[in-house]
Amino acid sequence: MVTTAMLLSLVVLALIDSTSFGTLFIPIWLLMTDRRVRVDRFLIYLVTVAGLYFGTGLLLLFGAGAFLDRYSSFLGSDGFLLGQLVLGAALMVVSQLMDTKRARARAAERAARGEGRIFAWRNRIIGDSDGGQGSIAALVGLAFTAFILELGTMLPYLAATGLIAAQGLSWGMSGLVLLGYCTVMVLPAVALLIGRLLAYRALKRPLARLDQWFVANAQSTTAWIIGIAGFLLAANAIYDLGWVG
Repeated sequence: MVTTAMLLSLVVLALIDSTSFGTLFIPIWLLMTDRRVRVDRFLIYLVTVAGLYFGTGLLLLFGAGAFLDRYSSFLGSDGFLLGQLVLGAALMVVSQLMDTKRARARAAERAARGEGRIFAWRNRIIGDSDGGQGSIAALVGLAFTAFILELGTMLPYLAATGLIAAQGLSWGMSGLVLLGYCTVMVLPAVALLIGRLLAYRALKRPLARLDQWFVANAQSTTAWIIGIAGFLLAANAIYDLGWVG
């Protein structure tokens, strides 16, 4: 049964999810282009992200139980957990290699000049220019990348799917509630798009300053996300191996 308390809890969790790397920070960055924003391309990105979350939620709701029942012994084996530990440690090493002083200095210099491939690439895929299928493919690829980077940190989403599963709803109702969750999750980004279209002149200067900060810190932010995901994987493996009490 769908209760008011359940819906309120899901709305809160969805709004927390709306502040993630893929649902807020990348949309803000895409809207900072100095060209006219192509609404259709921006919405392609958001729909792709929401679709990936929705598909994953369906798998968790309807396929996770059978999958875990069948492969639980393998997933709990020392060999699998050691592999998970190695993967987590490798991600943490990669994050450290990405976030060096030299890399941060180069990014800050490019941001100050307003130059670099990252500016040109963004203008090409989201701005008012001829991009064709290449731009759409790039947007979809960006959405997939953001989603993959968030897999290790999507705790609010896991809590939401667990809450939906615990209600014992029908398949159709569970899917409908999950679809509503994913819609609420991208609504703040849609609101930002509307604000960008209606009040760009007033927002142009603060957006430009924020844009420079984003570009200067993009690599560091990505490194942190990869490092956090690696830490969570490694910590979970160590705990399941029984190395800590």
